[in-house]
Amino acid sequence: MNLPDIIAYNAAKNWLYLIEAVHSSGSISEVRMLELKRLAAGCTADIVYVTAFLTKAEFRKWAAEIAWETEVWIAENPDHLIHFNGDKFLGPYKAT
Repeated sequence: MNLPDIIAYNAAKNWLYLIEAVHSSGSISEVRMLELKRLAAGCTADIVYVTAFLTKAEFRKWAAEIAWETEVWIAENPDHLIHFNGDKFLGPYKAT
């Protein structure tokens, strides 16, 4: 079982980010997420699973394989995330 490409920790929120760069390791699919959950068994931090892409075109090639309850980050739009997590973020968008 391989480690993810990037592991980051946010101490303030106690979040562990497990990030896969799709061009090197593939996406965080259902199978990969189960592997990562086994790898992190016993971890007391909340885990955020992220698949990283360079472009939207590359994301489109992999979209069907992305696991629910994960995030997608695309380098060409670095200020945004795509949330594959049900109604967690359902609601109106309020412009600031």
